[in-house]
Amino acid sequence: MQTIIRPASIADAEAICHIYNHYVLNTSISFESDVVSTQEMAQRITEVTATYSWLVCVQDERIVGYAYASKWRVRAAYQHAVESSVYLAHDVGGKGFGSLLYRALIEELKKLRLPIHTVIGGVALPNAGSVALHEKCGFEKVAHFREVGKKFGKWIDVGYWQLVLQPQS
Repeated sequence: MQTIIRPASIADAEAICHIYNHYVLNTSISFESDVVSTQEMAQRITEVTATYSWLVCVQDERIVGYAYASKWRVRAAYQHAVESSVYLAHDVGGKGFGSLLYRALIEELKKLRLPIHTVIGGVALPNAGSVALHEKCGFEKVAHFREVGKKFGKWIDVGYWQLVLQPQS
């Protein structure tokens, strides 16, 4: 089996939708409630990759996961902070693809023209797999907000994990 990590393109939008929409429809991991169309996902990929990184993990020609970074907040002082997202096909968890993607994304962020100082990962809780992934990749839990989202009739907590990439200056 061959596994590669490569930059995403709009041609990957359909496969990415297949992964993501599973979480939209079946879990509270994503706070979206409506499926994302291939066209909308292609637009998201285009917007993100204009500034940041979006990677896909491909195993034997099948996209099994993706990771990307996007702007954390709009104010100028936040320009060196990004929010990260990692999603895996629902049938491939626990096989190391998440770690491969996250580590590759972090390396890509270090290479950007705009220096990224910190990466922030939000996790809908409970989600033991995502918590373990963040902590395995060196993130530390920095916040826990109670009942900030509501999906499927239940209130959902969100935790935030942070990884500082460069020494503070």
